[in-house]
Amino acid sequence: MNNDGVDGAELKKVFIDFFEKQTSYEERIKNLMATRGRRLDVSLDDVRLYCNSSPGLSEDLAIKLLDEPAKYLTSLNAAVEEIVRNSDPKYLSTRAEIKVSLTGNYGNRSISPRELLSHFVEKLVSVKGIVTKCSAVRPKLSSVTQFCSTTEKFSTRVYRDATALKGAPTSFSVATRDENGNALTTEYGLSSYCDQQSITIQEMPEHAPSGQLPRSVEVILEDDLVDICKPGDRVNIVGIYKVLPASNPSASCSGVFRTLLVAIGVKQLCGEISAPDLTMNDIELIEELVKQSPASLLNLLGTSLAPSIYGHDTIKKALILLLIGGVEKNLKNGTHIRGDINCLMVGDPSVAKSQLLRCVMGVAPFAISTTGRGSSGVGLTAAVSTDQDTGERRLEAGAMVLADRGIVCIDEFDKMNDADRVAIHEVMEQQTVTVAKAGIHASLNARCSVLAAANPIYGTYDHSQPVPRNINLPDSLLSRFDILFVVLDQSTASNDRCISSHVLSMHSSQSAQSIEANTSTNKTNMDGINAHKSGFSHPSVLSKSFLKKFIFYVKKRPDSPELTAEAELCLAERYSLLRSRNSEQQDIPVTARTLETMIRLSTAHAKMRLSKTVEEHDALVALEILQSVMETEQGSSPTLNEPCTYSSFCRAFAKYATRQQSLSVTEVVDAAHSWEECKSLSTSEIDVFLHQLQNAGRILLDDEGHIHCL
Repeated sequence: MNNDGVDGAELKKVFIDFFEKQTSYEERIKNLMATRGRRLDVSLDDVRLYCNSSPGLSEDLAIKLLDEPAKYLTSLNAAVEEIVRNSDPKYLSTRAEIKVSLTGNYGNRSISPRELLSHFVEKLVSVKGIVTKCSAVRPKLSSVTQFCSTTEKFSTRVYRDATALKGAPTSFSVATRDENGNALTTEYGLSSYCDQQSITIQEMPEHAPSGQLPRSVEVILEDDLVDICKPGDRVNIVGIYKVLPASNPSASCSGVFRTLLVAIGVKQLCGEISAPDLTMNDIELIEELVKQSPASLLNLLGTSLAPSIYGHDTIKKALILLLIGGVEKNLKNGTHIRGDINCLMVGDPSVAKSQLLRCVMGVAPFAISTTGRGSSGVGLTAAVSTDQDTGERRLEAGAMVLADRGIVCIDEFDKMNDADRVAIHEVMEQQTVTVAKAGIHASLNARCSVLAAANPIYGTYDHSQPVPRNINLPDSLLSRFDILFVVLDQSTASNDRCISSHVLSMHSSQSAQSIEANTSTNKTNMDGINAHKSGFSHPSVLSKSFLKKFIFYVKKRPDSPELTAEAELCLAERYSLLRSRNSEQQDIPVTARTLETMIRLSTAHAKMRLSKTVEEHDALVALEILQSVMETEQGSSPTLNEPCTYSSFCRAFAKYATRQQSLSVTEVVDAAHSWEECKSLSTSEIDVFLHQLQNAGRILLDDEGHIHCL
C-alpha cells in the first residue's frame, strides 16, 4: 500500500482485517451491542502490534492515526460499522453511528494545555488537565427534513460545522424555498440533532510554572461524551486540535484564529496526578523507618517538614498528621464523614506562620495557595459566569473545588470579608459546594483540607482577652477547624538566644553544607537518611523529596485503620472530661466535632505507623496535641501560691463582665476574692489593675465608683 494513493475503501479493508486478527475486539463489539453503546475503545498499542506483524503494510497506522485523524479515523469508524452491520443489520438502523475512541500510549502527544502549539493543529493529541468551566448541553442540528406542499415530497439536508471529521462545513441557514422557488416547511420533529457541550480544561496547578498563569483550552464534547465531567474533575481528553474562524472580523484580518479541541474520548483521572516516583528502595527505606518508636518517628517527620524554622514542635507534628489525613467514611445511609483535617494558626507577627504554610505546600502532593484579601467567596467555591461568545451561563470552579483531594492554604485569613468567609462553611464540613444561581443547580466536590493563618484583631495577641475576641471569628467557623494554634512571640533570654543561634547557623556556609548533606537520600541504607553529621547540632532530617514520598505512601495505602476498644474508651473518657471542664475553663466550646478531631488525629497517627488498627497510644498522641491547644487557650494561670498577674486579672475580669454594661467597684472587689487565680489580691492591687484597664481604654471609672465596660 502506498502512502499517496491510499483511499478510504482500502483503509477500511485494512482496519477490518485488524479487528479480525485481534480476537479481543470481537468480544468488545458484542458487549457494545448488548449494552446499546455508541463508542468503542481501540488501543494504539494493539494497532502498533498489528503493523509489526503485517509486513505487507508500507505505513505505520498508529502514526497515521495521530497525524491524519480526519482520513484514518473516519475509515476506522466505517470499519467498526461494517462489522456491526454484518453481525446485526438492524442495529444501526435504530441507533446513531458508532464512534471510536483511541486509548493507549501517546508518547510525545501526551501533553498539557501549555504545550498545545501550532505544529499540533489538525493532529490527534492527549491532553491532561482539570475542568474549570462547563456550559449547558445544547442540541446541535445534524440534518434537517423539509416538506414541499407543491410537490408533496420530503427533502433532507445534512449540516456540518468546522468540528466535523469528514466533509466541508456547510451553511447553517435553513432554506425556505427549493431550487424551483417552491415554499418549504421545516419538520423539526423529523430532523436529527446531536448533543453538544463546551468545557474548558486548565493545566494542573501543581504543574504550572511559578509566576505564570495556568494555560487553558476549550474542548467540544458531543453525543455520549456530554455531561460526564464537571468543574473540578481531573480528566484526560483525547481529541483533534482544530483552528476555527474567529468571530471577531478584526482578529481574522490579523491572521490569529480561535483554537479548540474536538474530543473523541474523555477519561476521568481518579488517582493522584502528581504522584512521586516510588522505587523498591524507597519502599524498603519507608518500611525500615516506621520500625522505630512512633514518638521518635513523629519528631523526625516534624523536624523534616520545616528544618529552617526553630521550635513549634507541636505545630509541626500536627501538620504532619494533617498531610497524612484521617479516613473518609461514606455510610450506607448516604452520610459523608470527612477524613481531612483543618487547622488554623493565629498569633503574633514574625512567628513563621506563613513560612509553615509554604513548607506544607512544598511537601503536599497537591496544594493551592490563596490569600484572604485576594480571594472572594465565589473565587474560593464556585461562580456562574456568562460566555462572551454565546451568551450562555456556565459554571466555573473556585480554588477549593480545584483543590479536590488536596490542601488549600489560606494566608491572611482574618482579612477576608464576613460574607466571603461564610461561603466556606459548607466546604469545611460537608466538603461540597452547592450552587443555585441563574437557573443552574449543581453540587461540586471539594474534599480538601484547609490550612489557614491569621493575625489577631489587635495586630498582636492580647493576653487579657479570650481567644475568640483576639481572633474575631464566629464560633460556627472556629468549631469547623479541628486544630487551632495560638502562636505567641515569647520573649525570654534563653528562647531569643536559641532562635538567634539557629538563624545565624542557617546563614553560615559550614552549617548550610551540613544541612544539605544531612537531607540527602542518595545512600541506600538508613544511615544515609538520618545520619547525624559531625558539627551539626540540630536533629537529623529527611530530604524534602523523601518526605513527600513517605507521606504519599502512607496516605494512599488501601488498608484503613480501625479503632480498637481501648482507643475508643480512651477517647470517650477524655472527651467527657473536656466537656465537663468546658463551661468553667475553656474559651472555645468543646463540641461533638472535637471528638471527631480526636478520631482523625488518632487515625492519621496509625496510618503513619502503617498499622491496620488505631491503638491506645495513637489516641494519646492525638490527645497530647489537643491538650497543648487547650493549654495555649487557657494561658498560664497562677496557682494559689503564686501572685496574680495583671493579665490573669484581665482574663478573669473579662469572663465576669461578659454581657454586663456597668458594675460597681465594690462588687468587683468582692467577686475577685472568689476567683481561683485572684484569691491572693488585696483591695489596693485590684484598684491598681482597674486603673490600668481604664488607661488601656477597656473600661471607664466614674466618680460614683461604677465601672462601665467599653
